[in-house]
Amino acid sequence: MSGSRPVVLVTGGARRIGAAIVARLHAAGYDIALHHRDSAAAAQALAARLGELRADSILLLRGDLADDATAPRLVAEVLARRGRLDALVNNASAFFPTPLGAATPAMWDTLFASNARAPFFLAQAAAPALRAAGGAIVNLADVHGETPLRDHAPYSAAKAALLMLTRALALELAPEVRVNAIAPGAVLWPEQGKPPAEREALLARTPLGRLGTPEEIAEAVRWLIQDATYLTGQTLRLDGGRSLAG
Repeated sequence: MSGSRPVVLVTGGARRIGAAIVARLHAAGYDIALHHRDSAAAAQALAARLGELRADSILLLRGDLADDATAPRLVAEVLARRGRLDALVNNASAFFPTPLGAATPAMWDTLFASNARAPFFLAQAAAPALRAAGGAIVNLADVHGETPLRDHAPYSAAKAALLMLTRALALELAPEVRVNAIAPGAVLWPEQGKPPAEREALLARTPLGRLGTPEEIAEAVRWLIQDATYLTGQTLRLDGGRSLAG
Protein backbone atom coordinates (compact mmCIF):
# COMPACT_ATOMS: atom_id res chain seq x y z
CA MET A 1 0.00 0.00 0.00
CA SER A 2 1.53 3.34 -1.06
CA GLY A 3 -0.63 5.47 1.26
CA SER A 4 1.10 8.81 0.71
CA ARG A 5 0.21 9.49 -2.92
CA PRO A 6 -3.30 10.62 -3.90
CA VAL A 7 -5.43 7.98 -5.61
CA VAL A 8 -8.03 8.41 -8.36
CA LEU A 9 -10.43 5.77 -9.64
CA VAL A 10 -11.03 6.06 -13.40
CA THR A 11 -13.74 3.87 -14.92
CA GLY A 12 -13.29 2.70 -18.49
CA GLY A 13 -9.67 3.78 -18.29
CA ALA A 14 -8.00 1.31 -20.63
CA ARG A 15 -8.65 2.88 -24.03
CA ARG A 16 -9.48 6.00 -25.99
CA ILE A 17 -10.36 9.05 -23.83
CA GLY A 18 -10.14 6.99 -20.65
CA ALA A 19 -6.53 6.05 -21.34
CA ALA A 20 -5.63 9.70 -21.97
CA ILE A 21 -7.22 10.66 -18.64
CA VAL A 22 -5.29 7.94 -16.84
CA ALA A 23 -1.99 9.03 -18.39
CA ARG A 24 -2.56 12.72 -17.61
CA LEU A 25 -3.56 12.15 -13.99
CA HIS A 26 -0.65 9.78 -13.53
CA ALA A 27 1.70 12.47 -14.83
CA ALA A 28 0.11 14.89 -12.35
CA GLY A 29 1.18 12.64 -9.47
CA TYR A 30 -1.86 10.45 -8.88
CA ASP A 31 -1.79 6.74 -8.40
CA ILE A 32 -4.51 5.25 -10.59
CA ALA A 33 -7.15 2.64 -9.88
CA LEU A 34 -7.76 1.73 -13.52
CA HIS A 35 -11.11 0.04 -14.12
CA HIS A 36 -11.98 -1.84 -17.28
CA ARG A 37 -14.50 -4.45 -18.31
CA ASP A 38 -13.33 -6.31 -21.44
CA SER A 39 -10.14 -4.44 -22.39
CA ALA A 40 -7.73 -6.52 -20.31
CA ALA A 41 -4.86 -6.43 -22.80
CA ALA A 42 -5.06 -2.67 -23.29
CA ALA A 43 -5.35 -2.11 -19.52
CA GLN A 44 -2.33 -4.28 -18.81
CA ALA A 45 -0.26 -2.57 -21.50
CA LEU A 46 -1.12 0.89 -20.15
CA ALA A 47 -0.42 -0.21 -16.60
CA ALA A 48 2.96 -1.61 -17.63
CA ARG A 49 3.95 1.58 -19.45
CA LEU A 50 2.97 3.84 -16.56
CA GLY A 51 4.46 1.44 -14.03
CA GLU A 52 7.84 1.92 -15.66
CA LEU A 53 7.55 5.64 -14.97
CA ARG A 54 6.53 5.15 -11.32
CA ALA A 55 6.55 1.78 -9.63
CA ASP A 56 3.45 0.47 -7.85
CA SER A 57 1.33 3.33 -9.16
CA ILE A 58 -1.43 1.43 -11.03
CA LEU A 59 -4.10 -0.81 -9.56
CA LEU A 60 -6.02 -2.76 -12.20
CA LEU A 61 -9.70 -3.43 -11.48
CA ARG A 62 -12.08 -5.39 -13.64
CA GLY A 63 -15.87 -5.34 -13.47
CA ASP A 64 -19.16 -4.99 -15.30
CA LEU A 65 -20.80 -1.75 -14.21
CA ALA A 66 -24.20 -3.19 -15.10
CA ASP A 67 -23.78 -5.54 -12.13
CA ASP A 68 -25.16 -3.88 -8.99
CA ALA A 69 -22.35 -5.35 -6.89
CA THR A 70 -19.55 -3.82 -8.98
CA ALA A 71 -19.61 -0.19 -7.79
CA PRO A 72 -19.24 -0.88 -4.06
CA ARG A 73 -16.73 -3.65 -4.79
CA LEU A 74 -14.48 -1.37 -6.84
CA VAL A 75 -14.41 1.27 -4.12
CA ALA A 76 -13.79 -1.35 -1.42
CA GLU A 77 -10.88 -2.81 -3.41
CA VAL A 78 -9.26 0.61 -3.82
CA LEU A 79 -9.53 1.34 -0.11
CA ALA A 80 -8.28 -2.12 0.85
CA ARG A 81 -5.27 -1.91 -1.46
CA ARG A 82 -4.44 1.81 -1.27
CA GLY A 83 -6.04 3.03 1.94
CA ARG A 84 -7.48 6.19 0.42
CA LEU A 85 -9.49 7.59 -2.49
CA ASP A 86 -9.06 11.21 -3.51
CA ALA A 87 -11.00 11.45 -6.75
CA LEU A 88 -13.44 9.56 -8.95
CA VAL A 89 -13.69 9.92 -12.73
CA ASN A 90 -16.84 8.38 -14.18
CA ASN A 91 -15.67 7.87 -17.75
CA ALA A 92 -17.03 4.44 -18.74
CA SER A 93 -19.84 4.75 -21.26
CA ALA A 94 -21.93 2.55 -23.52
CA PHE A 95 -22.86 4.15 -26.85
CA PHE A 96 -24.86 2.70 -29.72
CA PRO A 97 -27.88 3.71 -31.84
CA THR A 98 -31.41 2.88 -30.71
CA PRO A 99 -33.72 4.00 -33.54
CA LEU A 100 -37.31 4.53 -32.49
CA GLY A 101 -39.21 1.35 -33.26
CA ALA A 102 -36.16 -0.86 -32.84
CA ALA A 103 -35.08 0.01 -29.28
CA THR A 104 -35.53 -2.62 -26.57
CA PRO A 105 -35.69 -2.47 -22.77
CA ALA A 106 -32.35 -4.28 -22.67
CA MET A 107 -30.76 -1.55 -24.80
CA TRP A 108 -32.22 1.10 -22.48
CA ASP A 109 -30.89 -0.70 -19.40
CA THR A 110 -27.41 -1.09 -20.91
CA LEU A 111 -27.15 2.59 -21.78
CA PHE A 112 -28.41 3.78 -18.43
CA ALA A 113 -26.28 1.30 -16.47
CA SER A 114 -22.93 2.81 -17.44
CA ASN A 115 -23.98 6.37 -18.23
CA ALA A 116 -26.15 7.15 -15.19
CA ARG A 117 -26.70 4.37 -12.67
CA ALA A 118 -23.08 3.33 -12.13
CA PRO A 119 -21.80 6.91 -11.69
CA PHE A 120 -24.39 7.48 -8.96
CA PHE A 121 -23.66 4.29 -7.06
CA LEU A 122 -19.91 4.72 -7.43
CA ALA A 123 -20.25 8.21 -5.97
CA GLN A 124 -22.39 6.87 -3.14
CA ALA A 125 -19.87 4.14 -2.31
CA ALA A 126 -16.92 6.54 -2.58
CA ALA A 127 -18.52 9.41 -0.64
CA PRO A 128 -17.05 8.66 2.82
CA ALA A 129 -13.50 8.34 1.48
CA LEU A 130 -13.86 11.37 -0.79
CA ARG A 131 -15.22 13.45 2.09
CA ALA A 132 -12.28 12.43 4.24
CA ALA A 133 -9.87 13.44 1.46
CA GLY A 134 -11.62 16.68 0.48
CA GLY A 135 -11.81 15.11 -2.96
CA ALA A 136 -13.58 15.55 -6.27
CA ILE A 137 -15.74 13.73 -8.80
CA VAL A 138 -15.67 14.36 -12.54
CA ASN A 139 -18.40 12.89 -14.73
CA LEU A 140 -17.83 12.47 -18.46
CA ALA A 141 -21.11 13.55 -20.00
CA ASP A 142 -21.84 14.60 -23.59
CA VAL A 143 -23.19 17.61 -25.46
CA HIS A 144 -26.08 15.30 -26.35
CA GLY A 145 -27.15 15.33 -22.74
CA GLU A 146 -28.54 18.77 -23.58
CA THR A 147 -29.21 18.47 -27.32
CA PRO A 148 -30.52 15.04 -28.36
CA LEU A 149 -28.73 12.95 -30.96
CA ARG A 150 -31.00 11.49 -33.62
CA ASP A 151 -31.52 7.72 -33.28
CA HIS A 152 -29.92 7.81 -29.80
CA ALA A 153 -32.79 8.80 -27.50
CA PRO A 154 -31.92 6.50 -24.55
CA TYR A 155 -28.24 7.46 -24.71
CA SER A 156 -29.13 11.15 -24.80
CA ALA A 157 -31.54 10.67 -21.89
CA ALA A 158 -28.89 8.81 -19.87
CA LYS A 159 -26.38 11.61 -20.36
CA ALA A 160 -29.05 14.15 -19.41
CA ALA A 161 -29.56 12.16 -16.21
CA LEU A 162 -25.81 12.30 -15.58
CA LEU A 163 -25.85 16.09 -15.89
CA MET A 164 -28.61 16.31 -13.27
CA LEU A 165 -26.79 13.82 -11.05
CA THR A 166 -23.73 16.06 -11.25
CA ARG A 167 -25.72 18.95 -9.84
CA ALA A 168 -27.52 16.85 -7.25
CA LEU A 169 -24.35 15.16 -6.00
CA ALA A 170 -22.58 18.51 -5.80
CA LEU A 171 -25.32 19.68 -3.46
CA GLU A 172 -25.31 16.46 -1.42
CA LEU A 173 -21.54 16.19 -1.03
CA ALA A 174 -20.68 19.84 -0.39
CA PRO A 175 -18.65 21.30 1.13
CA GLU A 176 -16.11 18.48 1.33
CA VAL A 177 -16.41 17.09 -2.22
CA ARG A 178 -16.66 19.00 -5.48
CA VAL A 179 -18.62 17.39 -8.33
CA ASN A 180 -18.41 18.62 -11.92
CA ALA A 181 -18.94 17.29 -15.42
CA ILE A 182 -17.38 17.65 -18.84
CA ALA A 183 -19.60 17.59 -21.93
CA PRO A 184 -17.30 16.86 -24.87
CA GLY A 185 -18.25 17.50 -28.44
CA ALA A 186 -16.61 15.53 -31.25
CA VAL A 187 -13.32 14.16 -29.95
CA LEU A 188 -12.97 10.67 -31.44
CA TRP A 189 -15.14 9.23 -34.18
CA PRO A 190 -17.23 6.22 -33.11
CA GLU A 191 -15.35 2.95 -33.35
CA GLN A 192 -17.97 1.63 -35.75
CA GLY A 193 -17.16 4.55 -38.05
CA LYS A 194 -19.02 7.61 -39.31
CA PRO A 195 -19.78 8.43 -42.96
CA PRO A 196 -17.51 11.14 -44.42
CA ALA A 197 -20.47 13.42 -45.18
CA GLU A 198 -21.61 13.27 -41.57
CA ARG A 199 -18.10 14.01 -40.36
CA GLU A 200 -17.86 17.07 -42.62
CA ALA A 201 -21.29 18.31 -41.55
CA LEU A 202 -20.42 18.00 -37.86
CA LEU A 203 -17.15 19.86 -38.25
CA ALA A 204 -18.96 22.55 -40.23
CA ARG A 205 -21.17 23.14 -37.18
CA THR A 206 -18.12 23.43 -34.91
CA PRO A 207 -16.78 27.02 -34.77
CA LEU A 208 -13.22 25.86 -34.10
CA GLY A 209 -13.47 23.62 -37.16
CA ARG A 210 -11.75 20.52 -35.81
CA LEU A 211 -12.08 17.54 -33.52
CA GLY A 212 -11.02 17.89 -29.94
CA THR A 213 -8.28 15.61 -28.68
CA PRO A 214 -8.36 13.08 -25.85
CA GLU A 215 -5.49 14.99 -24.28
CA GLU A 216 -7.60 18.17 -24.14
CA ILE A 217 -10.35 16.28 -22.32
CA ALA A 218 -7.77 14.74 -19.98
CA GLU A 219 -6.29 18.11 -19.08
CA ALA A 220 -9.77 19.44 -18.32
CA VAL A 221 -10.33 16.50 -15.97
CA ARG A 222 -7.05 17.24 -14.22
CA TRP A 223 -7.97 20.92 -13.88
CA LEU A 224 -11.37 20.12 -12.39
CA ILE A 225 -9.80 17.77 -9.85
CA GLN A 226 -6.73 19.78 -8.89
CA ASP A 227 -7.25 23.45 -9.66
CA ALA A 228 -10.97 24.28 -9.86
CA THR A 229 -11.27 24.68 -6.11
CA TYR A 230 -14.29 27.02 -6.15
CA LEU A 231 -16.28 25.19 -8.82
CA THR A 232 -18.93 22.59 -8.15
CA GLY A 233 -22.14 21.40 -9.80
CA GLN A 234 -21.06 22.73 -13.19
CA THR A 235 -20.74 21.26 -16.67
CA LEU A 236 -17.80 22.32 -18.83
CA ARG A 237 -18.78 22.23 -22.50
CA LEU A 238 -15.59 21.16 -24.20
CA ASP A 239 -17.02 21.14 -27.70
CA GLY A 240 -15.09 23.60 -29.86
CA GLY A 241 -18.03 26.00 -29.62
CA ARG A 242 -20.55 23.64 -31.22
CA SER A 243 -23.20 24.28 -28.56
CA LEU A 244 -23.21 28.00 -29.47
CA ALA A 245 -25.28 27.30 -32.57
CA GLY A 246 -27.81 25.12 -30.72
